Amino acid sequence: MSRPTGTYRGRVEWVDTDAAGIYHNTAVARYVEAAEAELMRRLGLPGYFPAAPRVRYEVSFETPLRFGDELVATVRVTRIGRTSMTFDFEVWRGGDGAPPVRAAHGRYVTVHLDGVEGRPSPWPGDWLAALAEDGGSGGGAPATGG
Repeated sequence: MSRPTGTYRGRVEWVDTDAAGIYHNTAVARYVEAAEAELMRRLGLPGYFPAAPRVRYEVSFETPLRFGDELVATVRVTRIGRTSMTFDFEVWRGGDGAPPVRAAHGRYVTVHLDGVEGRPSPWPGDWLAALAEDGGSGGGAPATGG
């Protein structure tokens, strides 16, 4: 079965970089959250973000992205627990005709919180159904070509 996947395609903007024009490590989190937001919009789960904060986040940086680089960020649900969900992610440089290069990859965990006391609570049934029905949207390395 294919796991639910979200993809964000964009470009490294100046605000994402340090003075040398190399992307700042926090930019990865924004690209990944944009891919996650795309997934949740597609699944019809607009209430997800206020109820599912990150409780763990890890990233490995492999190659720098620079101002103006095209990028593709992909998130994939890899585990759904009773109150938590684990995502794997990748950020690739590509789209300029050169072979794609993975810039970063990692994993993070979100936890569903109830709206009253902010305590972990089981995922709503309709959310689980939407996640189970999603066949994924591709993802992975960007297509090459010119």
